[in-house]
Amino acid sequence: MTSLPTARGQASTGDFDRVLVVDFGAQYAQLIARRVRQAHVLSEIVPRTVSAAEVAAARPVGVILSGGPVSVYAADAYRLDPGILQLAIPVLGICYGHQVIAAALDGGVAGNDIAEYGGTELRLVGGGGTLLGELPQAQTVWMSHRDAVTVPPPGFRVTAATAEVPVAAMEDPERRLYGVQFHPEVAHTARGQEILERFLHDVCGARPSWTHVGIIEQVVAEIRATVGDRTVLCALSGGVDSSVAAALVHKAVGNQLTCVFVDHGLLRAGEAEQVEDTFRGAFGMHLITVKAADRFLERLAGITDPEEKRLAIGETFIRVFEDVAADLDDAGFLVQGTLYPDVIESGTADAARIKSYHNVGGLPPDMRFALIEPLRDLFKDEVRAIGEELGLPGEIVWRQPFPGPGLAVRIIGEVTGERLEILRAADAIVIEEIKRAGLYRDIWQSFGVLPAIRSVGVQGDGRSYAYPLIVRAVMSDDAMTADWARLPYEVLERISSRVVNEVPGINRVAYDISSKPPATIEWE
Repeated sequence: MTSLPTARGQASTGDFDRVLVVDFGAQYAQLIARRVRQAHVLSEIVPRTVSAAEVAAARPVGVILSGGPVSVYAADAYRLDPGILQLAIPVLGICYGHQVIAAALDGGVAGNDIAEYGGTELRLVGGGGTLLGELPQAQTVWMSHRDAVTVPPPGFRVTAATAEVPVAAMEDPERRLYGVQFHPEVAHTARGQEILERFLHDVCGARPSWTHVGIIEQVVAEIRATVGDRTVLCALSGGVDSSVAAALVHKAVGNQLTCVFVDHGLLRAGEAEQVEDTFRGAFGMHLITVKAADRFLERLAGITDPEEKRLAIGETFIRVFEDVAADLDDAGFLVQGTLYPDVIESGTADAARIKSYHNVGGLPPDMRFALIEPLRDLFKDEVRAIGEELGLPGEIVWRQPFPGPGLAVRIIGEVTGERLEILRAADAIVIEEIKRAGLYRDIWQSFGVLPAIRSVGVQGDGRSYAYPLIVRAVMSDDAMTADWARLPYEVLERISSRVVNEVPGINRVAYDISSKPPATIEWE
């Protein structure tokens, strides 16, 4: 098969107004991007090193500067290309971004004697200007800073202040530059979304066209144009991401799509049968099942490093697909359910690598497929909404996320057949009890982790030397941040009791109460 260039097949931004979010290292940069999308405007996160020329070439309707962890007057401060402020493109600075605008245009920024963290009373000045006008004269906003703008740049007027900050908001409508010290993207700022929408719709003139229907129409059109009459393979796992990706491509090219389900032996209990029944039966898609458990186990033998596992699994996936494609005429495209958080965490120009996703950083450089990634620009909540719009059943759309490498990255250490069977049985109990308690839809992710260590226990009046099971359950909106779920004690008790009594090889159960950050959701 001849080598093909990469074809992303994602939503073209050419037909959507978009806003660039310049990431100054803030914990809220992704949240800003999501809030913009909630206003039906496409957002894209770009690095703080972005140049004025790059911004101009991207033709955004607006730019938002995020918060950041450093001081604008420090020697190692993050800088903004000042030319961005001269492009006549509306700019909104938030927290550090607010201070960046002031420092770049000869305003004053200094450290406060008293920091502001959390809920703070904001008072409007001079009617509140364009962004804050018509809002209450006094309102609670969310602050997180010690530095503040003390003197607005020439041409700006102050539109809000707090007890400690004289310039809590400022604007220069003539130059279309705006800044707020508080965080409108955080839910604790009660009218924050309204403020963002005023910037997006009233100042930037952004059309609210980033809708689920609009995304579907654009992606389908682009896939058709990209694929032509060629055959397309889809890496189908049965999870929400690959399922929605498959449905989008099937809508675009119909019978040109062949879904390939790789039973790599790293799946949860009963998962392979569920996938086959759903997609071959209910949806009538052309589905090929490849039994490859032995191949993956052989490839993973002796590997304990998490990155090596992911890379090995990613490469083996591709080799399996290449074998399938060799038996099909003109199969040159591969569909994957890659999401925006996958890309960010795998390492981009604006984010350090957290871990390589098997379908991003784990892809081999000599791959012979062009990729179709219709979800690459989307967050999980957007994907679920699109899945519902496409008519996928709730048990697919609202299924908890499951990593592509499967149970391999939930076994801490070498992956063996024995450990897989132990974890598969224990994990099934965790999910059963979460569902029994009516918590499955409320929790972002819940699962078991099996460290490849053993501890002493007492079972059946005798000494046991067996594995522990770590139970992990988290709450999240988009997987970029997460908090551990406060499961009721009785649920944890039932999980623990059933696991140690029903699963040979486990003699204790622990519960992970770490948030993300500093931990990640998965252990590997």
